[in-house]
Amino acid sequence: MRTAFLPALGAVVLFGTACRPAARPATAPLPAAAPVVVWQPSHQTDTGTDFNEAEVSNGIAVAAMATQPVFNESKVWSHGVSGLHHANVGSNTMIAHTSAVVDGQLSGYTYELQQSNTLAPTVFISLHNNGGTNRHAVWGYIHDGDSFESENRALAARLVAAIAAVTDLENRGVLLDSSTGRNDYRCATTGRLGFYSLDENVNKAPYRVLLEIGDNGVSRALLQDPAKQQIMGAAIKRELAAWLGERKQGQNGDGS
Repeated sequence: MRTAFLPALGAVVLFGTACRPAARPATAPLPAAAPVVVWQPSHQTDTGTDFNEAEVSNGIAVAAMATQPVFNESKVWSHGVSGLHHANVGSNTMIAHTSAVVDGQLSGYTYELQQSNTLAPTVFISLHNNGGTNRHAVWGYIHDGDSFESENRALAARLVAAIAAVTDLENRGVLLDSSTGRNDYRCATTGRLGFYSLDENVNKAPYRVLLEIGDNGVSRALLQDPAKQQIMGAAIKRELAAWLGERKQGQNGDGS
């Protein structure tokens, strides 16, 4: 088995630029047309016994995309895609499951980020379910050290609160991706542990959040209920729309 590594997806796969991005403003302007939003439901099928995180996360993503208002929205999902390694399994925090190229094959995560970067989204939302926490809760994660950290924190906090408001999930707030201390994937800019999908060297969307919705043990009944998936997806979309609307008003200065 041959294994190579991608130092940064934007550099090697898509853009052919230097590994670290040029400095960007702390606030990214919204496009005049409908914002481009990318949803990344988990493709993991191996995170719990008799539990399919990919199906649950996809159900929430599909519900969100179907909820008004509809933006320029796409889903990036490696689940079932051939010619990739770790297309249906793997950790967002392990080099071997993310940036590694194995026998010439990209990982499922790299495939998803490649697709997303091609779409040039304003907002990227990754949906997952936690496990092993023994907490019936919802968490938001953002990338540590990002120039958009403040706005990403605000967005993630609103999405977490929206989910908690329509369920009995405890609001556990917003955390930095470095805080988990998981595995070995590190941001090339800070050198800190992080989530591959949120790394600004990999994901070119200015606004990037990851939601851990429920726990695959204690929240199983809620997560596997299609009606609850619909409710949670709709709540995420409504809050996202409100956040985007407020930002557009602020950008215009007079709300027009």
